[in-house]
Amino acid sequence: MNTTRSLCFTISALSSYAALVYRLCQVRGSRRDSAYRTLVVTLVLQCLTFTMGAVATGSRSFLGVGNLAILVMHVSAVAFCVSAQIILLRWASDAEVAARQSRYWLIAGSVVCVLLVALFFAADGPNRPADDFNGSSRPLLLTYLLVFIVSQAVPCVTIFRQVRAYAGVAGSPSLRQALRLLSVAAVLLFLYCTARTVNILTLACGVDIGVWQLAASVLSAVGIVMLSLSLTVSSWGTAAARLLEWARSYRAYRVLYPLWRDLYESSPDIALEPPRVRVSDLNYRLHRRVVEIRDGWRDLRPYIDRATNSDIDRATSGSGVTDADAATNADESRQAFAEAAQIHQALRAKQIGSIPDDNKDAADFEDRDTDNFTAEVAWLSKVAVAYRKLGGTS
Repeated sequence: MNTTRSLCFTISALSSYAALVYRLCQVRGSRRDSAYRTLVVTLVLQCLTFTMGAVATGSRSFLGVGNLAILVMHVSAVAFCVSAQIILLRWASDAEVAARQSRYWLIAGSVVCVLLVALFFAADGPNRPADDFNGSSRPLLLTYLLVFIVSQAVPCVTIFRQVRAYAGVAGSPSLRQALRLLSVAAVLLFLYCTARTVNILTLACGVDIGVWQLAASVLSAVGIVMLSLSLTVSSWGTAAARLLEWARSYRAYRVLYPLWRDLYESSPDIALEPPRVRVSDLNYRLHRRVVEIRDGWRDLRPYIDRATNSDIDRATSGSGVTDADAATNADESRQAFAEAAQIHQALRAKQIGSIPDDNKDAADFEDRDTDNFTAEVAWLSKVAVAYRKLGGTS
């Protein structure tokens, strides 16, 4: 169990240090911002809390004082919770309201820290076994532990209530995302407080719940990772969204390649410029690929037999689509395979110069919403996947 606790503290500490280093890299343009300074202080306290937790699991004494790492961890955790509450007040409240309520939190946090230090030494904390801080029947030590848990649970409740009130009206999308992540972190950390309370009370009563004691450590680690994300997402969220969008575009660009290649080989004039491998201008090249696929598709209309559906049905039934696939993708999946089969058939017809009597040359183009580029890429990707399953023109 001690190994698992140590691992959870290490994960929490590493996520805290990662968030702190990331924020410190932004110090040049933010050092005069009081909200930024408060955030850095919060992250420093978060790092100190879980560093001391890792130290406490590995050594009984710190700076020559028994269980001092546990006391420092608990006191810094209280200060960290107060600082996190002040950050939320600065995010979600008017400056005057935030300043007034911040003073209340600072006073309450200071009182709790003094009380914890007093109870720690009154309970002879330096000379107690470290396991007593997991749960003990000694009144002073039990009071110490319960005061600490209450000091952690109350900010979780207040933060969650405030986030629910402000997340819907936050002006910035990145702030709304940060508040949503913060609400998840508050719930997880409140569950940690609940699990920790169960651990303390069961051990105080002499009941061993076994491996379930680790639930508190796991919930704490996951909650702190979420909290670290919430405290930094406002600065990296937009860049991450752009990276994700680039990855989606690149995947679509690659998926469309087999269909585009065969259409290009059949109708080279569809390309505005010679094909290149470079994808630095990916957005432009993806637009061009979609346009060129549509142009190549139009060039095949004279070779698409409108009256013949049997070949398409046979091609679709042999394409590997199962009843489960058809049930999942329904009509759109079947239509994608049907149109892919039409392209497959039309390319072969064009190769041999066979123009059917009843072709699509005089018909309107397929009814698709080409004004919605995202939907167009998604649709053509389905057709391209179906076309690849049909084996292309090979």
